[in-house]
Amino acid sequence: MQLLYAPYHTGNMLSDIVGMLWIRAKEKKLEFHIDVSPDIPAELIGDEVRVKQILINVINNAIKYTKEGTVSLTVQCEMKEDKNCNMIYTVTDTGIGIKTEDIPYLFSAFKRVDEKVTKHIEGTGLGLSIVKQLVDLMGGKVTVNSVYTKGSTFIIEIPQRVEREGRVGEYDFTKAGERKKSDYIPKFEAPEARILVVDDNEANLMVVSKLLRDTKVRIDAVTSGAEALRKTLNIRYDVIFMDHLMPEMDGIECRRKIKEQTGGRCRDTSIVILTANADEENRALYAREGFDGYLPKPVSGEELENELYTLLPKELVHITGHRTDLAEETISWMNANRQRKSVVITTESVADLPTELLKKYSIAVLPHKVITAEGIFKDGKEIETLGVLRYMENPNHSVKPLGPTIKEAEEFFAKQLTNANNVIHVSISSKVENSGYAPAMEAAKSFDNVFVIDSAHLSSGQGIMVLEACRMAEEGKSAEEIIQALEKLKKKIHTSFIVDNLDFLARAGQVSNGIANVVKSLMGRPVLKLKKGKMGLGMTYFGSRENAWRSYINSILAAGSAIDTRMLFVTYVGINKSEADWIKAQIEKKMKFDAIYFKQASPAIAVNCGNGTFGLLYLEK
Repeated sequence: MQLLYAPYHTGNMLSDIVGMLWIRAKEKKLEFHIDVSPDIPAELIGDEVRVKQILINVINNAIKYTKEGTVSLTVQCEMKEDKNCNMIYTVTDTGIGIKTEDIPYLFSAFKRVDEKVTKHIEGTGLGLSIVKQLVDLMGGKVTVNSVYTKGSTFIIEIPQRVEREGRVGEYDFTKAGERKKSDYIPKFEAPEARILVVDDNEANLMVVSKLLRDTKVRIDAVTSGAEALRKTLNIRYDVIFMDHLMPEMDGIECRRKIKEQTGGRCRDTSIVILTANADEENRALYAREGFDGYLPKPVSGEELENELYTLLPKELVHITGHRTDLAEETISWMNANRQRKSVVITTESVADLPTELLKKYSIAVLPHKVITAEGIFKDGKEIETLGVLRYMENPNHSVKPLGPTIKEAEEFFAKQLTNANNVIHVSISSKVENSGYAPAMEAAKSFDNVFVIDSAHLSSGQGIMVLEACRMAEEGKSAEEIIQALEKLKKKIHTSFIVDNLDFLARAGQVSNGIANVVKSLMGRPVLKLKKGKMGLGMTYFGSRENAWRSYINSILAAGSAIDTRMLFVTYVGINKSEADWIKAQIEKKMKFDAIYFKQASPAIAVNCGNGTFGLLYLEK
């Protein structure tokens, strides 16, 4: 294969690809999105034909192996020196995914992976082999991240030369098909289709009916879940739009009953939730309940039309609008704050980072859990530290921490890779009980671009490493550079806690009851220190709590000039405001820090420590 380098217009090249492939995606009722960063160069020098061949092969594959959902193309550019740049094309789908063991064979000629699932899919099996050879020929690279049955992401990086100054900007793919809003033409008609709209507000029913009137769809409208059940018993609807909050029977309960209805004619019908509850928590609830779509109120005619077009049986839909009208709704431009990141840093809830820092650096958190007799609860989301401590006041109540599962870690990483090319996940020490490191490492095997770091620390010691990684990512360092720096950094972090007693550790089985009772009888307040990733007993201070705390603070800060004074974390369990103020005053007598962060330890950490625990966690210079 030969490369023919020549100037080409980036926007025109992308327009050609969209024109070729969006119709195929729509024929399969797939959403086809293209997110193009406005700052990519308008003109590049390279082999346009080969770049197209690469992208068409990969996108075509994504469409081929996706039965429902979305296929997306994201385009970004990393500028280099001397008018060189790295074009990054990311193709994501919600298709069948790829088994971890099959990924090494993905780019082999004529090797069709997972043949039992793919035997009915047309193709020679040459596509990805050609892609790999062409990308290698251009000096680029292609990586794959996939969760089996959940979908795949291909990241293609191709070095190119910039022809001349200028950016694509908000390039208009659909200029030829532009229409004024006053000249509205429905994108499709479906006079043989029949839908049901369920809402206790008659005005809402009228709005939906008017918005969809031009599609000629037959619309039945009812004002309660009970009426909906009577209708669905005898009438087969192609799509149902369902309000959530209705008296007597809400939309969730109504959906369940429609699906379970003996003799009902809509047990397989797609049901879309219409709701004013547009937050992420409710969106996750609707997904768990199995709704086929989600539309926040107030809903627009375009949104309703698009949702209906996606869900109606193909044979009932007759396209009436210009084809570019249907393409237009699938094209969205990336704003600066939506731009796909080169590297994102993630961690676990046990990193004990304040909310302000999680928001500042957009750090995604994989939750640990605690197990009680009442069930399993996610750290900080479904249960709080003070609630755990109150529950544990009863000596008969058992509480145990639990790390994330492999499946939870896989789903977490897959979500992060929708916004980033690489994920660096900083995990709690692999040597502590119920560590999240092992499942995260196993989950990372499903992806080419997920890197799991054993912090060798816990709580805010782990958090310090996360923050340093975030700073490096903001400076534009590569994933490889950040990983190398973190391996050196872990030796410079100090993690320790002083506890009132060892009762909680004894209940968790981490120290014997005998040792716990001896220390308690002597009014000892032991220090727990992390050394080489393991938690062990350090110095024990005797006497009053105040004297023990003062001695601990003075001992920790005795390192003086060796301490990085940019930040100090005071991570605590069951300490009130006056006690926290006293601790802060003692610290400031000894040393000045740019920032001192007080953070309550997560439930999974607190169950091993108990009330009256705090630690000073810092980084060496």
